[in-house]
Amino acid sequence: MDKILVLDFGSQTTQLIARRIRELNVYSEIHPFNMSVEKVKEFGPKGIILSGSPARVIEHDVPRLDDKILNLGVPVMGICYGMQEIARILDGEISAAGTREYGFANIKPHKKSKLLDGTADATGDATVWMSHNDVVSKVPPMFFVSSLTKDCPIASMEDERGQIFGTQFHPEVTHTKVGKKILENFVLNICKCKKSWTMKSFIDNEIERIKKMVGSDHVILGLSGGVDSSVAAMLIHKAIGDQLTCIFVDNGVLRKNEAVKVEKMFKEHFQLNLICIDASDRFLKKLEGVSDPEKKRKVIGAEFIGVFEDASAKLKNKAKFLAQGTLYPDVIESVSFRGPSCMIKSHHNVGGLPAKMGLKLLEPLRELFKDEVRELGRELGMPEEAINRQPFPGPGLAVRLIGAITKKDLDLLREADDILVQEIKDAGWYNKVWQSFCILLPIQTVGVMGDERTYERVVAIRAVHSQDGMSADWADLPNDLLRKISNRIINGVKGINRVVYDISSKPPSTIEWE
Repeated sequence: MDKILVLDFGSQTTQLIARRIRELNVYSEIHPFNMSVEKVKEFGPKGIILSGSPARVIEHDVPRLDDKILNLGVPVMGICYGMQEIARILDGEISAAGTREYGFANIKPHKKSKLLDGTADATGDATVWMSHNDVVSKVPPMFFVSSLTKDCPIASMEDERGQIFGTQFHPEVTHTKVGKKILENFVLNICKCKKSWTMKSFIDNEIERIKKMVGSDHVILGLSGGVDSSVAAMLIHKAIGDQLTCIFVDNGVLRKNEAVKVEKMFKEHFQLNLICIDASDRFLKKLEGVSDPEKKRKVIGAEFIGVFEDASAKLKNKAKFLAQGTLYPDVIESVSFRGPSCMIKSHHNVGGLPAKMGLKLLEPLRELFKDEVRELGRELGMPEEAINRQPFPGPGLAVRLIGAITKKDLDLLREADDILVQEIKDAGWYNKVWQSFCILLPIQTVGVMGDERTYERVVAIRAVHSQDGMSADWADLPNDLLRKISNRIINGVKGINRVVYDISSKPPSTIEWE
């Protein structure tokens, strides 16, 4: 199988590079920037992509590429920091940008380019996404400038042999309208990769891996009812059948009536081995007064493990494995992912695991993005209702209630969020957006209801469009829909007198507020 290797210098969008390549049905893996040349040769890539980075090439003690990587005889493409690192190694020049570019820019072709072939619009320009402080001010010998912008004299470059390329902009983010075409040019046309990565092949390989890993042992899986855990359960069940026991935990921070819905769906429809545990009092006691979002995640993660261990001890067939629906974005946003990535937040199913949990970990979706998981669910024959559920964070409403956790505030948030979901679905917008949810803010504002003055809470509404959760744009919901949602929440949820709408994109903001 043809493969593209992505070397990670710490960019928060490194995972997107791999995702975009997989969209081309070509397998891609991410490894740290300092992966040894021997390991690279062993991996056997048809091409190599160097990611961006929060570091600056012109500074000391920053990630450096082994220059032997550029002499392996396979095409190399550098993005942002990656392009600047190529220029540094090959005797080009890098300097601080006169004008820092962040956001949309139009590149103008400067010379015929293999990488940019077919990307110009009718005006000869192409819209891209920039995010940089420094620029390549002089290309290395035997290189030429292939495009520029009004503020960036070298927006892209390539060598005359057609083997090494660089873009100052980020083709992996959806904001770069021609990004898919650029990566297609590199992966399919320059690297000559064959399209051999499909969900069917993933299922076949993963089933064999699970069977080999588990053997005759038993697995327990924390089933939340969300897409990730549901698909993971179906895949594992397909591999080992009744050796899997699913455990649903009501942790006290779920949406309204979530426990009832999950039990009905998975016992009646999917007919999986399912144990339901009401541990809401246990979780809420631990969360009482906790306001720090990282601590919320850690507390919930630790309690989940405790519940699983207690449940496992009571099973007739003692489980040896704990299965989780961990995805690629969970990993990259939780830790320094096999390289120098900046930490954004931890996730309960990654950062909260103790070193000695007593159970081995099984994460069959760890290398997949959300849209790949949905595709996998369809391949497994799951109904659209289950596959198209909007993402819900592992820590649940705990990270949508800003500030200290109380049952009273959770109930307020639950009611407001239930109204939002109802109206979004009734208006036909539920499947049009990636996520839509309410956030309860830790502030009160003045209002007037009837002839009385109120001083009550504020709810923020968040609705975004996204393909994989790594980048997102706020959804422009119809004014009439927003008005109806606001009126229903304010009139129907006692304790809330104001509704606001979040119009931030990711980046620079995240989808969740905590």
